[in-house]
Amino acid sequence: QLQLVESGGDLVQPGGSLRLSCAASGFLLDYYTIGWFRQAPGKEREGVSCISTSGDRTKYGDSVKGRFTISRDSAKNTVYLQMNNLKSEDTAVYYCAARARYSSCVDWNVRLHIYDYWGQGTQVTVSS
Repeated sequence: QLQLVESGGDLVQPGGSLRLSCAASGFLLDYYTIGWFRQAPGKEREGVSCISTSGDRTKYGDSVKGRFTISRDSAKNTVYLQMNNLKSEDTAVYYCAARARYSSCVDWNVRLHIYDYWGQGTQVTVSS
């Protein structure tokens, strides 16, 4: 079964940190550009970050720059999203997605329809 599974979501206080994981089963993430997205209740899906197939190129949404870091571990077939200095506005369901069409993050936050796989999401709640 080909699927992406996110994990690591939790309830955390403002200023805290979380690390989300995006693990693939049935296929190798090495051949896919990975994007992280989030969606809060009543809001549109928002691009959080992207990492190229090689891992040397990354992109971040303006609201998370300097606080979030995306990385990938080929041996574990997993992509991570390290989230620091979390704010209440970071509260959302976080999704990872994989696309094979491009090796870079070109249009990563625009052409969502070309992502081949989406995970089911993991809830992040930032609250005191």
